[in-house]
Amino acid sequence: MLLSEVFVGLGDKSFDGLVRGISIGKLRTYQLYEPFKARARLVKLNTEHLHRAIPRLWARLAEKDEEFAKELAQAVLLSHFELVQAVLDFLGIPNENGFFSKDLDRTPYLTAGWQQRVYDKFHGAWPEPALLLYINHLAWELGKNEEIFQP
Repeated sequence: MLLSEVFVGLGDKSFDGLVRGISIGKLRTYQLYEPFKARARLVKLNTEHLHRAIPRLWARLAEKDEEFAKELAQAVLLSHFELVQAVLDFLGIPNENGFFSKDLDRTPYLTAGWQQRVYDKFHGAWPEPALLLYINHLAWELGKNEEIFQP
């Protein structure tokens, strides 16, 4: 499954919430402001311009623009970094403040039913669109999701 399909599969209302939740400050802190602005094809990146661009961004995902989907997922997940850290800690995946080694074999940590367990644990504590995106993103990153997880 493609990451762009994850966004589309979560629906346009969830997408709207995810984009509106992007923190411009965190993008600047992690030096992703300029790369995201370029990938989003925005002349100026602020909350107003980002919100106005939602229909165009959605159309690009519907067209399976995978490079944009990766950049967007990174921006959204950075904006919900505490969620990422909490999920990794809950699953017992070794990480350094939310970042884990790309060559780490995470398979032993993602046992049967892990997606539902994560959802049950964090549902209500975090915005549902962000939680579902991260669950599906983690599965996508491992190449283990055949279909989108929806509780």
